[in-house]
Amino acid sequence: MTAPVFVVEHLPGGPEFVLDGPEGRHAVSVKRLHAGEDVVLTDGRGRWAEGVVKAAEGKDRLIVGGLDPVHEEPRPAARITVVQALPKGDRGEVAVETMTETGADAIVPWQAARCITQWKGDRGLKSLAKWRSTAREAGKQSRRVRFPDVADAASTKQVAALVATADFAAVLHEDRGHDSEPLATVDLPGAGEIVLIVGPEGGVSPQELTVFQAAGARVCRLGPTVLRTSTAGTAATALLLGRTGRWS
Repeated sequence: MTAPVFVVEHLPGGPEFVLDGPEGRHAVSVKRLHAGEDVVLTDGRGRWAEGVVKAAEGKDRLIVGGLDPVHEEPRPAARITVVQALPKGDRGEVAVETMTETGADAIVPWQAARCITQWKGDRGLKSLAKWRSTAREAGKQSRRVRFPDVADAASTKQVAALVATADFAAVLHEDRGHDSEPLATVDLPGAGEIVLIVGPEGGVSPQELTVFQAAGARVCRLGPTVLRTSTAGTAATALLLGRTGRWS
């Protein structure tokens, strides 16, 4: 099994490091790590170092030694951003968790016209904080060292602006009455920014579809079945990771 990952604000500059606070508590009291076990320290932004536990002290201090030089994982040549319409209940965190584990590089919450959930005021700030915390924890769980960015909630106009700057953009649309291309075979760039737009349970509205197409998005389908909004982004991300060679 690969070594557990812990997040630090700054990577250590020397051969030894004290992991404390919430991460240290998790390592000592939850993971119950002992001397001799391997760990990975990362800033979640691509920089990481391997080390070996020297000692566990109390309930929240882990002494890590034998730290290798700091490595940096390069940014992927084809970077995938998923624009996720706000699902109901906790399905948003489920979507963020599975997209992070799969390998999405950025997630943009989208307040689509047909979203039942509304992010307003303090509730919106708390929901955004949950999405970001979920991405961080899922990044650690899946042994990533470059966690996905979770942006502020975007309007349709802001999503269209993102589409306009992408090297490839697709709206996942399940309406069989609307012309669409299979995402499995659509032409993709070898590198650059890829944007996937996932609508809410009620689907992308005709007005939104028009706006996104005008900005350069292709209308694509995943397959013959209709996926829930909380799973469509994960399935589409996995498909593109395979097609772009990142899962080779």
